[in-house]
Amino acid sequence: MTTRSGRDDAQRADSLRIGLIGCGKMGIQHLKAIAQVPDAFVVGIADPAANEEVVRSLIPAEARIVADASVLLNEARPDVVHIVTPPHTHASLAMQALRAGCHVYVEKPCAHNIREGRLLLETARRTGRVVQVGSQSRGTRVIQNALQLVREGAIGDVLIAKAWNSQKRADIGHAEPSEPPPGFDYDLWVGPAPMRPYQANCHHYTWHWWYDFGTGDAGNDGVHELDIAAWALGVETHPSRISGYGAKMYFQDDQQFPDSQYVAFEYPQADGTLKSLVYEQRIWSPYPQQGFDNANAFYGTRGYLILAKGRGWRLYGPDDELLNQEDGAFSVPEHVDDFINAIRAGGRPSADIEIGHRAATLAHLANILARTGRGSLRFDPGTEWFVDDADANALVSRVYREGHWAVPRGV
Repeated sequence: MTTRSGRDDAQRADSLRIGLIGCGKMGIQHLKAIAQVPDAFVVGIADPAANEEVVRSLIPAEARIVADASVLLNEARPDVVHIVTPPHTHASLAMQALRAGCHVYVEKPCAHNIREGRLLLETARRTGRVVQVGSQSRGTRVIQNALQLVREGAIGDVLIAKAWNSQKRADIGHAEPSEPPPGFDYDLWVGPAPMRPYQANCHHYTWHWWYDFGTGDAGNDGVHELDIAAWALGVETHPSRISGYGAKMYFQDDQQFPDSQYVAFEYPQADGTLKSLVYEQRIWSPYPQQGFDNANAFYGTRGYLILAKGRGWRLYGPDDELLNQEDGAFSVPEHVDDFINAIRAGGRPSADIEIGHRAATLAHLANILARTGRGSLRFDPGTEWFVDDADANALVSRVYREGHWAVPRGV
């Protein structure tokens, strides 16, 4: 029997069986990337609002399309699962997949909150499965080249790294609760989050701006730049102090997260010196910063490097002399290849869950700073708790739907 993918049954016996959970716009990109992976095929897709007409053309004829992810895991029994859902289900689904024996690619941020991220990391290590986080810059060659130059000292010792998210988002307006659209299993979509009535401006994509389901734009686009900035600094722990602000300064709509943030993260070094990561966010900005909307700047003792994950990088020496450059953009297929190579060769991928947890924690810390209204917070990197701040510690985890089967264990 020959399948749509062109492989016969004998060839498939040794191939990776891949499941996809969440098949919106980004999920479709994953399907296209998976199609390029040798000796791998899709066995099923789970999504409570799947557009079967679109998805069916991208998967083998025998692959199942179901609403419930647990059905996919229990009945299709994939070897690998790609999780491309809203953040409120990232960690829960990833941990279920790991316990089912799957390797996991989970989109960023890897978890809705700090506690879930820690539990996901511990589950990955306990099961021995590969977990790749969707920080595609980590697995993309052009960006790896820039960071290799930084590590080799091309701009000296990097003391400050800046990440910025400067773009013009849409106003989500105001809406009242209503009935969900036909074919959308809203109860299943809410999952372990507190149940609240369906509201049109809290779905599709706009869930990013709601506490129950998203992580704001810091955890949406900003987490990419935050991860790259930490990579350039060479830090492999959480920061110990977070200072700055976050506020709604422009939008007058229903979104709950800040549209403006300016946050400094401090990393004390063993020799008594300090490294700093600065995050700037203006999602009402119709103009780029230093020529780029979302990008990074690494400031070293001998020069600096500007990197835009969607356009490439420029390395400057003293007096702004351009010394080196490369054009290019982050790549989902390259990042998927990196994940598959880690599975087949044994080892950890470029955006291993430990890296993804640290990056997501930066976004969570920035958001907690805004939600508490504090100008500064002290954080213990070892315990992952705030120092002497009960209000901030209440936001390390979250409130869950009582008794729901998808509530992560240990929260």
